[in-house]
Amino acid sequence: MPLDPAVAQLLDGLRQQGFQSFERIGVDATRQAIETFTGLQHPPREVARVVETAYGSEDRQRARIYVPEGEGPFPVVLYLHGGGFVGGGLDVVDGPVRALAAGTGAIVVAATYRLAPEAKFPAAHDDTFQALRWAAKEVTAYGGDPARLAIAGDSAGGNLAVSAALRAHEAGEPAVAAQVLIYPLVDATADTPSKREFAEGYVIHTAALEWFGAQYVTGPDDLADPRLAVTGSSSLGALGPTLILTNEYDPLRDEAERFGAQLRDAGARATVRRFDGLVHGVYWMSAAVPRSAEQHDAVVSFLREHLR
Repeated sequence: MPLDPAVAQLLDGLRQQGFQSFERIGVDATRQAIETFTGLQHPPREVARVVETAYGSEDRQRARIYVPEGEGPFPVVLYLHGGGFVGGGLDVVDGPVRALAAGTGAIVVAATYRLAPEAKFPAAHDDTFQALRWAAKEVTAYGGDPARLAIAGDSAGGNLAVSAALRAHEAGEPAVAAQVLIYPLVDATADTPSKREFAEGYVIHTAALEWFGAQYVTGPDDLADPRLAVTGSSSLGALGPTLILTNEYDPLRDEAERFGAQLRDAGARATVRRFDGLVHGVYWMSAAVPRSAEQHDAVVSFLREHLR
């Protein structure tokens, strides 16, 4: 399919602004660039209540809790932001998370985690598993029902989400009813046609993916660890229903779609939806790319079905 016209306009604007790939601008500039995605979003939707608090044994990480309108108890979704393990935070996903809470009627908990290169693997993975356990334990105070708990994430956040769900199964708690993985990283070492075909020119470059990984890992052993290379987990068949969203013009497309097939082969229920003409990152671009609403609607529909 041809590029979506709104995406083509966005990419042309980036070229005119002289945007360079993330690996060329460094950590600080990458973090600043990621935060500018808020300018590509619709004004945030209203929800009944937003509370920010700390989680973790040292209270160093933040959880922002979005409570929807209506009477509880509400289902619960833990949302983990992308950013290559290097950038991102609560503000850049505030708009998408508010829309998710309003659309699903669920409490959505957005959590921070330690970022690379200051914190290496498995810091982000350990933090987000702790966030999942914290949400299951504490969300009742905000009207949530931990028996209806899902986890979601985009890009690197998708990796963190499925990793946390797998660790929860292996630990025996908490129970995770469903996963949503939005153009996730699942195997950094995978050599796929999409990584070659869309290596440059589509928001995220293949070389940038390698650079992001190099900020987080310390060597090949980390890359092979099933907490990061989730395709190597022996527990895939135990995962709950999983929705995987991919985009046609995305280096991560093929590995995510193969992961969906791997989940099904392992006995899990997995649905993969590819969005033709779109690129990595559009879930954060509600104003700039109108068709991002299709991805939002797919996530809302899936979660409403599996968190009844």
